[in-house]
Amino acid sequence: MQSTNKVLLTIFIFYYVLTALSCVNTKQVGYLKRVVDSAYEVRQHADPAIDKSDVLGITITSLNPEASFIFNTTNGGPNSNTLTHITSTQQSGYLVDEQGQIHLPVLGSVQAEGLTKTALKEQLTSLITEKKLLVDPLVSIRHLNYEVTVIGEVARPTVINVPNGKISILKALGMAGDITVYGKKDNVMVLREQSGQTILKHIDLNSSRLLNSDYYYLMPNDIVYVEPNKNKLASVSRGRQLLPALLSGLSVIIIVLDRVF
Repeated sequence: MQSTNKVLLTIFIFYYVLTALSCVNTKQVGYLKRVVDSAYEVRQHADPAIDKSDVLGITITSLNPEASFIFNTTNGGPNSNTLTHITSTQQSGYLVDEQGQIHLPVLGSVQAEGLTKTALKEQLTSLITEKKLLVDPLVSIRHLNYEVTVIGEVARPTVINVPNGKISILKALGMAGDITVYGKKDNVMVLREQSGQTILKHIDLNSSRLLNSDYYYLMPNDIVYVEPNKNKLASVSRGRQLLPALLSGLSVIIIVLDRVF
C-alpha cells in the first residue's frame, strides 16, 4: 500500500511538471477573429499559367470516337512524350519540356509554357479544326502535378495533391491537421513560384482581407509555412533550462518518499 501511494504521488508530481512546461497562451487559437458577419466576395480562383516540368492530362474527343482515338493513344502509353506518376490520384500525362512544349500525337510539338489551361485548350481546338482533323472537337486539360506543401507548426506537415485543381489555404491547413496552438495565425507565409521568381507573402488568417486575397486559393507548388509563436520559443527555452533542475528535484523527492514510506 505504501509502495502504491509512493508511485501515485510520483506520477502526480511528474504530470504537474510537464503541465507547467507546456502552458500556452490560448489567445492565438481560432481563425478570422476580425471578421464580422457579412457577405464577403471571395476572389475567384485564377487559372495558373503552365510552366516547365508541369504534367498535363489532355483528352481530345469528338462525335467520332474512332477518329478521336489517335489523339489519346499517348495519354497513358509508355513513351518519351509522357510521364507516369505512381500515385493513385494521378494518371499519365504530357510533360512540359525545357523548351516549354508538349508533344501530342498527330499535332506534334505545341508551345504550352506561359499559357493558361483555357488558352491552351483554345489553341488545340483551333489547330484541330483548321487542319480538319476532327469536327467539333472537345478538349479537356488538367494539371496532374497540382500539389501544395504545408509545413511548420501544423499537426501533420504534408504535401497535398489537388486533383480538382482548386484548394483554399484554409482547406490545406485543415488537411494538414490544423495549426497547432504554437503557430502564428496572423503571420503565415506562402512561397510561390511565379515567372521565374520566388514570391514570399505574409498572410493574416484573422483578417477579412484574406477572403479576397490572391493567396486565398493556392497555386500549384505553393509552400505554406506556419511560423512558431513566442509561446513555443519560450516553452522550448524554458524547458531546456528547467528540465534538468526539475528532474534533479524529482529524484530528490523520490528518495525522500522512499525513506518516509
